[in-house]
Amino acid sequence: MRTALAEFAHDDDLGVLEAAAAIRAAARGLDKLRSTGTGDRGLSPGALDILLRLAVDETGISIKDLAASAGVSSRNVTGLVDTLERGGLAERVPAPEDRRSVLARITAAGRTWLDEFRRPSQAAMAAVFRNFTPAETALLRHLCLRVVENQDRLARYPEDRS
Repeated sequence: MRTALAEFAHDDDLGVLEAAAAIRAAARGLDKLRSTGTGDRGLSPGALDILLRLAVDETGISIKDLAASAGVSSRNVTGLVDTLERGGLAERVPAPEDRRSVLARITAAGRTWLDEFRRPSQAAMAAVFRNFTPAETALLRHLCLRVVENQDRLARYPEDRS
């Protein structure tokens, strides 16, 4: 990959191209590991993210708020909640303040699923980040979040690509 990037690079941008390729490779590996961790349950990374978000609020979360927190469309979240609901991991309930509104809420089976998923996930992440110091882990997190901030900025202001 490095040879191909060197051929593709222009001026002094090889370092950033290699960094982007490294992020992509790491993300693919983590997604694959995460998908393997869901076992035969068939939860996509998106559905898992929604289930994790639902786990922090006992009363439930609106589809609109789930979409905003996940950075995806409400339509996308509706499909993910449908998937979780079919699996018995989440349910739709009336919003207490407005009976016309609906909230998504994790079920007891969803909490059990997360508890069973947590142990192998923790072991896998410990293996992936083996020999990282706490400072290195914090720095990696910080740098990845800066990349995300820059991506968000580009999405809002596409003309700012210089």
